Amino acid sequence: MGRYVLKRLLLIVPTLLGIILINFVIVQFAPGGPVEQAIAQASGMAMGATANISAAGSQGPSGGDSGYQGASGLDPEFLAKLEKQFGFDKPPHERFLLMIGNYLRFDFGDSYFQDRPVVDLVLERLPVSVSLGLWSLLLIYSISIPLGIAKAVRDGSRFDVATSAVLFTAYAIPGFLFAILLIILFAGGNYLAWFPLRGLTSEGFDEMMLFGQIVDYFWHLALPLTALTLGGFATLTMLTKNSFLEELSKQFVLTARSKGLTERRVLYGHVFRNAMLIVIAGFPAAFVGILFTGALIIEVIFSLDGIGLLGFEAAMTRDFPIMFGSLFAFTLVGLVMQLIGDMVYVLVDPRIDFESR
Repeated sequence: MGRYVLKRLLLIVPTLLGIILINFVIVQFAPGGPVEQAIAQASGMAMGATANISAAGSQGPSGGDSGYQGASGLDPEFLAKLEKQFGFDKPPHERFLLMIGNYLRFDFGDSYFQDRPVVDLVLERLPVSVSLGLWSLLLIYSISIPLGIAKAVRDGSRFDVATSAVLFTAYAIPGFLFAILLIILFAGGNYLAWFPLRGLTSEGFDEMMLFGQIVDYFWHLALPLTALTLGGFATLTMLTKNSFLEELSKQFVLTARSKGLTERRVLYGHVFRNAMLIVIAGFPAAFVGILFTGALIIEVIFSLDGIGLLGFEAAMTRDFPIMFGSLFAFTLVGLVMQLIGDMVYVLVDPRIDFESR
């Protein structure tokens, strides 16, 4: 297992490099680059007004015919300073190599428009996204696995039919609709005002006692976690049920029962390990998905300053250092989680040997 882990760790480097390279190339053709954003600000235009600006000339020479739309009438020296400020005075390949060189030194640069180091911004927002991701996954797995097992054992019963109806309803409704409904019902929308509408902590959080801080923290997380859990547990529950049903129909289960083993011993001593493999396989993707795509809309709705929202805002404003810094962080987390998933595979079923592959 040690050799396999070492190989996977070494593969992280070229994988990161390839992903960043592909996204870097794509970004070069995206309209409304940082120079155009700065020109729009200088011209008094709204930031979103550059969405239709062509970036085909974003690496053209400065001056009256700079290739930047909206630059007409601006001082060529001002345009040259903008290009130098954002690094567009260099060709794309030089900018990419310079960025990779900085990344190797863990230097992710400064935000174009927030004038702060990218590392500080990511570290500041990361706890919010990690909190949402870890706690929601804990709730989803804690609910889905026992419920899936119960449905498999009672397959075809009234309990199975009733819970399936609830699951299909939860699967059909997006998580953000659950979030809006929870706000309307419990966050002062039209009915009750039991929970806060925004943020992860209350004012004066630092002055609270430890117990008060814990209560306040989960008080703010209650509605976002509920929305994420309701929107994400249906698929995992059905996956668990189907996996257990498949294992229960195999010959080794009939053999175990014929030996007089109790149903509980058969279920958790023989079936559980095999049935849980497919569930464990989906954990890394589920974690990364909730951490970024799943939690993004929830972060927006509940005004939670997480890393998903940070990356989205950076993409809208073409803040490239934040875009690639958050991309690097998410890619690294995803690759590490895939490796952890393989290691858990072996813990669950020692018969699996990745090194012999």
